[in-house]
Amino acid sequence: MSRVFITGSSDGLGRMAARLLIEQGHGVILHARNQERGQQAMAGLPGAEGVVIGDLTSVAQTRDVAEQVNGLGAFDAVIHNAGVGYREPRRIATEDGLPQVFAVNTLAPYILTALIKRPKRLVYLSSGLHRNGDARLQDLTWEHRAWQGQQAYSDTKLHDVLLAFAVARRWPDVYSNALEPGWVATKMGGPDAGHRTQVWLAVSNDPEAKVSGEYFYHLRTRAPKPATRDIEIQEALLDACKRLSGIEI
Repeated sequence: MSRVFITGSSDGLGRMAARLLIEQGHGVILHARNQERGQQAMAGLPGAEGVVIGDLTSVAQTRDVAEQVNGLGAFDAVIHNAGVGYREPRRIATEDGLPQVFAVNTLAPYILTALIKRPKRLVYLSSGLHRNGDARLQDLTWEHRAWQGQQAYSDTKLHDVLLAFAVARRWPDVYSNALEPGWVATKMGGPDAGHRTQVWLAVSNDPEAKVSGEYFYHLRTRAPKPATRDIEIQEALLDACKRLSGIEI
């Protein structure tokens, strides 16, 4: 059985994935942005080993989440599930002056990837909207562009695929993949459950799941936006995240 850490697992897709992993007998550490949500998560998923607390809009708190996770020992897999949706009507700035959607969807998984002791598998939740993301990586923090919530979200989902593929290339001993869950029964989606692919990528011994640098949809590989394979773009994103966080992978 595996030990898995899931970000943003107090509700939605993360909670659904955690429940399925617990049912399968795996050890699961949850994550919530504050104590109240953490207590609710543990009450709703009594089979979980524990919960770490930290608001991923904050670089400092994201660092602390990584420290908490490292204090719990080694993990077989980390599922980067936490995300902010595409309906934000304006640029909501974090304590670090970054757009909230970028801080949570892009920078937090970058920081956690850099700081958490390297697991055997990394799973990054993207979206079909990543194909609309801007691969030029210009004005990542939306300081000069007029705000467009869906574009900002699409950009970050593109970043998640770039990050997964960059890590796969740099860390050949780790399975690092991205996926689109499809529409799901959460605050951000519709009726079709889409939590099984991330669970499968995190723990399955199927040969199809033990790969790296791939993009999945419903347990099958799917072609991502071609720009995600561009090493220069991957490295440009890593450089930008390093500059904005002060942390290097």
